[in-house]
This record gives sequence, structure tokens and C-alpha cells, in this order.
Amino acid sequence: MHLSIRFVHVFCLFALSLTAACGQSAKPAQPIDMPLGFEEYDPVSTLKVPEHKPMRARYPFIDVHNHQYQMDKADLNPLLAQMDSLNLQVMVNLSGRGWGSVAENTRFFTDAEANINKTNPKRLVLFSNINFDDIGKTGWTDEAVKILEADVKAGARGLKIYKSLGQSVKDETGQRVRVDDPALDPIWAKCGELGIPVLIHTADPKSFWDPMDRYNERWLELKLHKGRRNASNPVSWESLLAEQHNVFRKHPKTTFINAHMGWYPNNLGKLDSLMQVFPNMNVEIGAVIAELGRQPRTARKFFEKYQDRILFGKDSWVPSEYATYFRVLETDDEYFPYHKKYHAFWRMYGLNLPDEVLKKVYYKNALRIIPGLDKSQFPN
Repeated sequence: MHLSIRFVHVFCLFALSLTAACGQSAKPAQPIDMPLGFEEYDPVSTLKVPEHKPMRARYPFIDVHNHQYQMDKADLNPLLAQMDSLNLQVMVNLSGRGWGSVAENTRFFTDAEANINKTNPKRLVLFSNINFDDIGKTGWTDEAVKILEADVKAGARGLKIYKSLGQSVKDETGQRVRVDDPALDPIWAKCGELGIPVLIHTADPKSFWDPMDRYNERWLELKLHKGRRNASNPVSWESLLAEQHNVFRKHPKTTFINAHMGWYPNNLGKLDSLMQVFPNMNVEIGAVIAELGRQPRTARKFFEKYQDRILFGKDSWVPSEYATYFRVLETDDEYFPYHKKYHAFWRMYGLNLPDEVLKKVYYKNALRIIPGLDKSQFPN
């Protein structure tokens, strides 16, 4: 009898101590109907499949879409070391004339070229840019052409056009300058004559023009980056791209590289039709790898069909993000995340491109399209 009472007493003490311990370490239970914001929801996948996470490209590559705003005065050796870690052999700085006035643009270009030449001109190259401040004034076009010719003579390998053309660029009367404005025709023609490509960025993703509601696929991005929304822009997304396509149509002898796959990476059927209409149009994949990774079979077929007209581009210089590109292009991995949730909340799949297609995207196409690049840095 005494033994039984003692046992009950010990058991109760044990239960009380266990309850106290659990109360100290366990998190309070959450009601199943607790509100959970979209930004907070971040489930950990339980899927177990083979993973390959290449931190370095399989082949040396050329990044045709990069921006370096301190190239006029920065020590470029640390940049080259970062490039080495990625197997990035040649970087194209599209911001070759920097910002500011024409005089400031020219000073930046001259200093950047000098800095490149003393560091490693085989691996760092510049594209020129157009200053639209005085467009519409007498003599503006002729002067712009002269500056372009001088830049190419000094080492520029192409021309980069920013998305401001068609949107924020205005002439002396305050009118919007269309992408296909006739005043620009001599510039496009001169690029063809000089044998340099035009890398042109027009508009932004279509979702930026769509209502910002629960149906908008880029809702989170637009919430976090309010400056990216263009719904109030009086020019429609369709009109901007139509103007760009008209430039391609009017200048068949000029080679164009359409930035961000012309904003049709999520509609490769439409992009396919444009590639057929405009044989002088090439595309680069900067900032759209998440779109390709969610349609691996369709994207692979597109890459195989247009393997001679797709170039590697990244856009923003964040070295750690290149691994996502390598993984999508090189592997057959399944269901892996993009590096920024606000760009892509979905999972991606590798395209597992054939080696020959990969080589063309990584370097062969750029070597053919961009003049003056040193081919000895790359395998056959």
C-alpha cells in the first residue's frame, strides 16, 4: 500500500516537471486559421532528388549585359578575380559613357578605356551610349553619330540603348521620343555600317503595366519596388514593343541584341515568331532565367532552335547569383528555388543544354556578333 502511494507521488512529480520543461522550450501552438502573409509563407521542400549546384560555369563565358559605374577610376583587379571565380572570361560593360552631361560622358568613357587598357583589355570591354538631352535640336543627330564613331575608333564594341528611350526621354518641346523616331535612323544605320551590334532595352515585364491585384504574378516585386510600376505610363507596353520592332524592320543591315529576351521569355511562342520575322534580332537572357527555368522542355527546344542567336547576359553584378544561371542552363536538376523570392516565387528546373548549344550561348555567339573580342581565350 505504501509502495503504491509512493509510486503515485513520484509519478505526479515527474509529470509536473515534464510539463514545466515543455512549457519552457516548446513554442505556443498556432491556430490553424492564423493569418499568414504571402511574404511570410516560405515552406521548406521535402522533395529529395539529386542536386547539382555549379558555382563556376562549365565553359568560359562572355557576359554581354553588365553594368560597372566605377570603371573609370576603380582598381579593376578585384573585379577580374571575381570573374575568375565564375569562369567569366569577358565582361561587357554596357554603361560605357556613365551618366551626366555629354562632357561628363566623354570623360568617363576616356578614363574607363584607359583604365581597361592598363589592366586587361582582353577581358573588359565597353559599349557606347547615346545622350538624349538635346534631341530635337538642330544638329543633334549629326553630333550623336560623330560621338559614336569616335567611341568605336577608341575601342567601343557596340551601342547600348537604355529603356528610357520611349518612356522618359523627351524632345525640346516636351514630347515623348518614340523608340522608332526618325531622328535616330542615322544612328542605327551607322551601327550597321561600323559592324557593331545595338543592345537595346525597351519597356519592362508586361506585369508592370497590369493591375496590381491578387492576379498579378509580380505583385510582391511591385510592392517591394514601387518605382518599377508603369501602369500610369501613357504609353502602352504593346506600343513600346511595336516601336522597337519597327526599328528592327527599318534597319535589316544592323545587328540588334534584344535585352531580356525582348520581354517575351514567358511567351516563347511569340518570341519564336519574332525571331522568324527579324533575322537581325538576337536575344540575351539577363534577368529572365527564372522564366526559362519554369518551362524547361519548351525553353530547351527554343534554345536548340535558336542556338546561334541567344547570348548570355546577367544584368546586375551580384557574383553569387550567377550560380542560378549555371544551374538552369547546365543541369537537369528539379524543383529548385530562384535566388530572389520577389522575382520568382515558383521553383525551377534545369534545361540540361547540349554542350555545343551551351558553348554558343556562353561565348561563340558573342565572339561572332561583337567585333574585336580575343578568340584565343576560348576553346573551339
